[in-house]
Amino acid sequence: MSVREIITLPHPVLRRKARKVTDFGPELQTLIDDMVETMRVAPGVGLAANQINVPLQVIVVEYHENEEDEESPLKLYTVVNPTITRTSAETVVDVEGCLSVPGISGEVERYEVITVKAQNRRGQPLTLKPKGWLARIFQHEIDHLEGVVFVDRAEKVWQQETTPGQVVVDNV
Repeated sequence: MSVREIITLPHPVLRRKARKVTDFGPELQTLIDDMVETMRVAPGVGLAANQINVPLQVIVVEYHENEEDEESPLKLYTVVNPTITRTSAETVVDVEGCLSVPGISGEVERYEVITVKAQNRRGQPLTLKPKGWLARIFQHEIDHLEGVVFVDRAEKVWQQETTPGQVVVDNV
């Protein structure tokens, strides 16, 4: 595994729709392993392949199994060719940031619950029904695959304030 460079706006790959994955061979497995390592080192809770300049429909997400308990174990999702097939009527506005838009935060309205149809890293069908913050992370990362960055959806955007030596953690 290796850490790859995360590209930032205005890099054109971030504005293009990613290609569907058709080959689930060793190159994809290496890509996914590298994405997980890159996400963890960044640090972040999600990463889309086009954020490391690979325009393929692959995302990785790592979040607490129990959203209410930040001490609960982390669960890793590796998702290929994801599509949101169902959304809740309820939406929530909350603050997001992005590894590809460093130093910027914004308020984004997202669905509270979604259904995602996809494939796992081996190409097998996968259905997920994330809710709450996990649903927000999935929507954020799937947007990347469509060439959409959170600032495109944000109602308000602002520069993050930091003090010298402070590390800003990407909160989506």
